[in-house]
Amino acid sequence: MNKSELIEQLSAKANVTKKKAELVVNLIFDSMADALAKGDRIEIRGFGSLVNKHYEAYDGRNPRTGEVIQVPENACPSSR
Repeated sequence: MNKSELIEQLSAKANVTKKKAELVVNLIFDSMADALAKGDRIEIRGFGSLVNKHYEAYDGRNPRTGEVIQVPENACPSSR
């Protein structure tokens, strides 16, 4: 399901216009993005949780050549 399909389903089930459904979906996604940007954890019961994880730099290995490569530190979203 993509965002536009979610908007259509919300519009149909809640009996609201697509414009209002789009506003609600965008508000929820924007709030979630803001929370993750601040470093907060998001937990939706029955669905899952989202959190940004920070990974320190480390030496990795290219699986094809076996060459050692430096992997830089990274902060990326993670779901559990």
